[in-house]
Amino acid sequence: MTDLIARFLAEPDPAWGLVSPAFAAAFLLFFGIYLLLRRSPRALRMSYVVLFNLFFAYKASGPLMLLLPASALLSWSFAEGIRRHEGWRRRSLLVLALIVEFTPLLYFKYADFALLSLGQLLRTNFQPLDLLLPAGISFYTFQAVSYTVDVYRRRFTMRPSLLEYAFYLTFFPLLMAGPITRAEVLIPQLREAPRANAYDGLYLLLLGILKKVVVADYVAQFTGWVFEAPADYSGFEGLMGIMGFTLQIYCDFSGYSDIAIGTAALMGYELKENFRFPYQSLNLTEFWRRWHIALSTWFRDYLYIPLGGNRHGRLRMYAGCFITMLAAGLWHGASWLFVLWGALHGIGLVVHKALKPALDYVPDTPWVRFLSWLLTFLYVTFAWIFFRSPDLDTAFLLLRHIAESFSWDYLVPFVKARTAWSVILLAGFLLHGLRQRHADKLRVAFVRSPWLVKFLLTLLTFQLALSISQQGVAPFIYAQF
Repeated sequence: MTDLIARFLAEPDPAWGLVSPAFAAAFLLFFGIYLLLRRSPRALRMSYVVLFNLFFAYKASGPLMLLLPASALLSWSFAEGIRRHEGWRRRSLLVLALIVEFTPLLYFKYADFALLSLGQLLRTNFQPLDLLLPAGISFYTFQAVSYTVDVYRRRFTMRPSLLEYAFYLTFFPLLMAGPITRAEVLIPQLREAPRANAYDGLYLLLLGILKKVVVADYVAQFTGWVFEAPADYSGFEGLMGIMGFTLQIYCDFSGYSDIAIGTAALMGYELKENFRFPYQSLNLTEFWRRWHIALSTWFRDYLYIPLGGNRHGRLRMYAGCFITMLAAGLWHGASWLFVLWGALHGIGLVVHKALKPALDYVPDTPWVRFLSWLLTFLYVTFAWIFFRSPDLDTAFLLLRHIAESFSWDYLVPFVKARTAWSVILLAGFLLHGLRQRHADKLRVAFVRSPWLVKFLLTLLTFQLALSISQQGVAPFIYAQF
């Protein structure tokens, strides 16, 4: 037993994450002590959380976790220097800080991609470095950059201590896959007594587990087979695979966000929502206001607006939209497929903005709204093909196979052969059709329900998760970004 505990504490775990059994056991122990420290001095409580944050990072990344405290120290130090200076010194410190903050991300995430792309361009056999990607590096880098820029812009004037900033940058619910949180959201809460919102937190935690383990992981099994070998399946099955991934990526990432926000709420910290029923959107502009809100607002505030936003004419606005989406695509992964995915969204946004003056004259009827929704949903789903495919040939093979061999005759045999999968897919999309007010009513009903009801729903959720995750919990898709 002692050896088992020592190994758990010492060795990194590739399956480590917010829904892994090992993390659940560690969190229960951590949370029990955290509750005992609720009335202790603030510095002691924060130090305890920071130590657990670093332990969480080590279990996810091993020795590469040292980048996280180093980033926290350097980012805080540069920001303090920026506060003390004006003029060219202030600007120089900002540039130096951004170089220091972005360099680890660029090296670990894009060095191999750059070498391989350069090798193909020059027809030279450059050997990749085969670098491991530190867990959460994209997310905590963007948080550090947002803090530095907000200090430079004097948008964030509070002066956090190094301990407060380390808490903010290393906070474990946000580490693996966000949501990207601004300093103005979390740091002011650190100076107040934590106000635990246990029932709201538990609701989001259970909702996230249902989305991630019960829906996303189960749907992913068949979806993965289709994208690995599309020629082995009929055109109808190929289309179902695409629809499956459309639901999977939403439930996987929004499920993580719900778990992260719910975990923070249990600890007494309020984070902003990251998804707002994105597949209900009537256009791509609305989609990006509902999907991965933390990332889309980050790119809006720190790239799109500095590029000119909508203040310098329509051509400048179109260019800014397209460049921003290219950057968003490349942020998701070091691959030309992600760049293509970003380009598709960039083109879609430009087309929508170009047509908007004419579209404003179209009557707002139910049929128009339905067609707007359908066109947006189909375009987003089409773009997901390039996001998920291992290479461009597989993406085009899948599309060609659907175009050439699609038949509704496969519908009944497919449902009979994959009844549970079909039911979960249909239920997932139908539940996504809930209006926000209905979703809020469900949350309020859970919060106000008797403790026995909460207990039984918690047991049912974990039982469903255990029953469906027969081969363990798959890593969060966004953990690799």
